[in-house]
Amino acid sequence: MKISIIGYGKMGKTIEKMAKSKGHSIVYINNGEELDLQAIATSDVAIEFTQPQAALGNIKSILSLGIPVVSGTTGWLKQKEQADAAALKNNVGFLYASNFSLGVNLFFQMNEKLATLMSKHKTYTPRIHEIHHTSKKDAPSGTAIGSAEDIIRVHPEYSGWSQNDIEGKIKITEDRIDPYFGTHTVTYESDIDRISLEHHAKNREGFALGAILASEWVIGKTGIFDMKDVLEF
Repeated sequence: MKISIIGYGKMGKTIEKMAKSKGHSIVYINNGEELDLQAIATSDVAIEFTQPQAALGNIKSILSLGIPVVSGTTGWLKQKEQADAAALKNNVGFLYASNFSLGVNLFFQMNEKLATLMSKHKTYTPRIHEIHHTSKKDAPSGTAIGSAEDIIRVHPEYSGWSQNDIEGKIKITEDRIDPYFGTHTVTYESDIDRISLEHHAKNREGFALGAILASEWVIGKTGIFDMKDVLEF
């Protein structure tokens, strides 16, 4: 598999190392400069981990080449429909995930099942807390927001999320502490006890491996996908 890496921060470097260890080749790396579309066109897939303000432009440009894109950039999802439309227009695959870790995606599944159970017990209030490293740009994280949205989908008492105490909204709080790779905790608390579900990442390798697996999977496919498709949840 020939890969273009768009975004050469800590995640991009980890993806490069793990992709090479699996026998894949890196044909192009972009570290924030203008995209070299001619170079990207030689790849089988592009993996995009950049900044919220750059994500949409990067993704649409690459999809216009007919090259599938796997993106993990968070903080830009109000624009995602435009990227989805570009993938469909160009008959190519676009796969987005707020988190590519197998463990986190299992956590998502458990979170939704727990929320379905807890929705029948109104004395428990759900909250979400996340911890990341100090260089993470967006807060709360995409994983925390996704966890809240999964609860909202099955819990009739909640219509949204907030970083403040608002009735009918799931409160999300966050800390930025080094060296944290990502800790997410969903808590249900009543006057008499507390139930918690937590995922704690020990390093970046789980996220990078998931992005590579997603890239292997999306090649040759047309449409809009996420990690549930890759992992067949």
